[in-house]
Amino acid sequence: MAAPKIILYTNHLCPWAHRAHIALKELGLDYEEVIIDLDKPREPWYLEINPRGLVPTISYNGTIIPESAIVTQLLADAHPSHLVPPSNTPEGAIQRAHISFFVDTFVSKVLPHSFAAHRASTDEERSAATLALVEAIEKNNVEALLYPEGSGSGPFFRGAEKITLAEALTGSFLLRFLSLHKPEYGLLAPELPELLEKRTPKFLSWAQKVVAQESVNYIWDEKVVGERSAKKWKGAKA
Repeated sequence: MAAPKIILYTNHLCPWAHRAHIALKELGLDYEEVIIDLDKPREPWYLEINPRGLVPTISYNGTIIPESAIVTQLLADAHPSHLVPPSNTPEGAIQRAHISFFVDTFVSKVLPHSFAAHRASTDEERSAATLALVEAIEKNNVEALLYPEGSGSGPFFRGAEKITLAEALTGSFLLRFLSLHKPEYGLLAPELPELLEKRTPKFLSWAQKVVAQESVNYIWDEKVVGERSAKKWKGAKA
């Protein structure tokens, strides 16, 4: 099979676009990168490619596909690997269902509390939102979804030895969970690491292993992301 021609329209500071980078790195695919400036109105040429103006968008052998989860799924489906088994087997279909439910739980039940902490106007509000984030991990049985009874012995989703599509779709947010609590950024409460270690240790251990992977952190610049995010959210509150 000939290598696909891939153009990724992206921005390294966007956690949603970051998803595609993780998949591309894990799959070992070559690609051309076009950086979209998110700090100014989108140029007409990009709106012709993606009328929503969002990143990421991918051109895969000339076919344009937008939206981070769809782009990442496309890459995983087009290039079967350790990320997810082929869908034409019961095992593959079931694994996809497990991953979809886990990612939906993470994005819809846990992640919103992170954004609430970013929007907080007082330390008390930020602490409450951060506590709610940890409680959401508990209440929605995220640790049990990560490591259900009978799963493998590996450190990743359902005991996998290598990262899966579940990690590709959540890793960029885990990077932020484990950094934006620092006082120089102040977007999550400083007690977050202690709360995670005390109340959701399996989740914390998983997150630490995920963010240590080269495919997850190779475009990550904590200082740039942290400072830009702090400026963005403080500016929005002002």
